[in-house]
Amino acid sequence: MFIKQLYTGCISEAAYYIESDGVAAIIDPLRDIEEYLDLALERKAKIKYIFETHFHADFVSGHLDLAAATGARIVYGPATETKLAVHIAKDGEQFDLGKIKIEVLHTPGHTLESSCFLLKDETGKDHAVFTGDTLFVGDVGRPDLAQKANEITMEDLAGMMYESLKNKIVVLADDVIVYPAHGAGSSCGKNLGSETYSTIGEQKKTNYALQPQSKEEFIKVVTEGLAAPPQYFPVNAMINKQGYESLDAVLEKGLQALSIEAFKQKTAEDNVIILDTRVSNVFTQGFVPGSISIGLDGRFAEWAGSLLPFDKTLILVTENGKEKETIIRLARVGYDKMQGFLDGGFEAWQAAGEQIDMIIDVEADELAMDIPFDPNLVIIDVRKEAEYGSGHIKEALNIPLTNLMDPASMADLDDKHNIYVHCAGGYRSVIAVSLLKRQGIHNLRNVVGGYGVIKEMGDKFEIEKDAEVLN
Repeated sequence: MFIKQLYTGCISEAAYYIESDGVAAIIDPLRDIEEYLDLALERKAKIKYIFETHFHADFVSGHLDLAAATGARIVYGPATETKLAVHIAKDGEQFDLGKIKIEVLHTPGHTLESSCFLLKDETGKDHAVFTGDTLFVGDVGRPDLAQKANEITMEDLAGMMYESLKNKIVVLADDVIVYPAHGAGSSCGKNLGSETYSTIGEQKKTNYALQPQSKEEFIKVVTEGLAAPPQYFPVNAMINKQGYESLDAVLEKGLQALSIEAFKQKTAEDNVIILDTRVSNVFTQGFVPGSISIGLDGRFAEWAGSLLPFDKTLILVTENGKEKETIIRLARVGYDKMQGFLDGGFEAWQAAGEQIDMIIDVEADELAMDIPFDPNLVIIDVRKEAEYGSGHIKEALNIPLTNLMDPASMADLDDKHNIYVHCAGGYRSVIAVSLLKRQGIHNLRNVVGGYGVIKEMGDKFEIEKDAEVLN
């Protein structure tokens, strides 16, 4: 028996390769399937099954492309509703995989079709459970993503999750390994732990959701404090349910090298967005006017999915050699309208004498010196509300980054204001400034190092701590 966790850090996602006696299965594959095919080829194994724990909301699964490439059977749990060619398993149904078995445990709660997969070793002993978004290390899946919004509430789903955990998960032996679909940073739960696997026994000791409590208490603790899910979650869930264009076709469209003239023609069209994926501190030094910065060096796919519309064409500016990576990472969260990239990148644009734009970077101590003397100074803190509430510069305006695609969020600002923008470390603030520039606001400064530097500067800043967010 061979098990390998294939973890993708930028979206905090874990897929799994399981193999016995030359037969393999993949659990929760990403849209880019080469890694699974290469691993099976290397190990001289045949992929027989693709097990899906649920219709994922935070990424587009590779189930269709992988099935087409291998002939493997796609398996979902009970209560699955789709017109795709999949096998909808019964609760308790077992699948032979070489000398081991995989049993379906229907565990509704995160979604109605959510299921875990229990791996039984060659002796029939329970060895590991692949829990999807039902159970994480230190957390459980959020219960507010129901696709039938008019028929079921998050309290209903939380109640189902309580029963699922109580009757299907907690009853497993303490030494059974827990392999979840996500780790820290994922928006599929409230506060996932830093480890990417655990055991049933350890989770019974440490996971707040598995402590002895009534159903009513469980529902309360699981549903309170949930931030709104990112905008791309329902889009991705629907794509996974209804199907999608193959990644090869998306790449073919996106990997078109555009001359400067062709690039200008494309970007002059309606419904076109220029996306620059270079690292943030390079972007600030110069970029094509109107570009949105989302650097590949951060949680790129997550922020792209949270900010960019799905119905517009994306034209790319990337570091040379990063074009394919950019398209794949966009496709992971459902984007398929990439139509080319600037040949030669920004360097070619600049060398041709085309117009450029820049962002002024300032150190935090410069901001500290300007605050007492500038009546037109405005500080915009683009961190999440909870981050802002835990500590912020006095009188800083909190406009979370996800709100900045809406021009109404900036209705009270204009170029008479001297605007300083910061986040926690500098990645989000550059995205924010690029969005503000697209809205016609240019008197902007990006605070290098963000709040991480600001809070270390002692009495140079007046820091407030409260839960109220100023909008």
